[in-house]
Amino acid sequence: MLNARFKFMMVSFFCLFIVFLYGPMFCILVLSFQGPEGGLTFPMRGLSLFWFESLFDGVGVIDIWSAFGRSLRLGLVVMVLTVIFSLMAGLAFRKKFALSSALFYATVSSLIVPSIVISLGVALEFRILDDTIKTLGEKHQITWILEDFRTTMGLFSSGLGAQLTWTLPFGLLIMFAVFNRFDPSYEEAARDLGAGPWKTFTEAVLPIIAPSLIGVALFGFTLSYDELARSSQAIGGLNTLPLELRGLTTTVTDPTIYALGTLTTGISFTVIGLALAFYFTMRRRASGKKIQPIFDDYEDSSFH
Repeated sequence: MLNARFKFMMVSFFCLFIVFLYGPMFCILVLSFQGPEGGLTFPMRGLSLFWFESLFDGVGVIDIWSAFGRSLRLGLVVMVLTVIFSLMAGLAFRKKFALSSALFYATVSSLIVPSIVISLGVALEFRILDDTIKTLGEKHQITWILEDFRTTMGLFSSGLGAQLTWTLPFGLLIMFAVFNRFDPSYEEAARDLGAGPWKTFTEAVLPIIAPSLIGVALFGFTLSYDELARSSQAIGGLNTLPLELRGLTTTVTDPTIYALGTLTTGISFTVIGLALAFYFTMRRRASGKKIQPIFDDYEDSSFH
């Protein structure tokens, strides 16, 4: 009886959590399809694509589509770098080395530092770098610095660094968990068959950890695409989409902002859907293949 009551309470709690999580998203989705007389709250007035048409016509002086393009490009770069660095770190940390624990905790501890502090720190570092470059330019009379140099801060310098401080710790935690449960007997079997380090990795290790790498990629992209606080002071002169959205909340007083929210949410779900489709396609192809030894290149002649 007690177990049944506890189960009912937990199910009810998680149902309420789902409503709390997706309820606001559903409200924005519904209100974005209002007619021209629609407002920012219920009741809904009419049903049309008017506010999406208004969005595509432009929103004041803010160039939403350029900001969207910047967020998309930055998100893809952050995703690729997060996957590469997380995988390399996961492989490196499989064996203990000097100060490995200190390095791990120093990396993960960035998650507990307030994001605005990270943003201000990154911006300060690049301002110091700017001052150093300008000082060298004046001291040595370097023409291109004196005439053309402005700042090293930008989307793919300070902005990229600030966002990697957010995405990399998550990627590292995922890959550490994966390799902690990884059975090294697969690698030992590959090496016994004569495979070198690269072939062992690509044909014995990579297929097993591929789903986790897809998860790291999704984490990297979505965290970058939605990131606000760490980019606020470190992004330079060009804003990403979340920063522009923050500005719109104080200037736009109609459902255009809801239409933009619906559109960006749809893009996020599309990226997740493509990643899942890629994963299930890989699984289907793998299950459809005839099971053979991993390394057919190494025939029994090696044992003769």
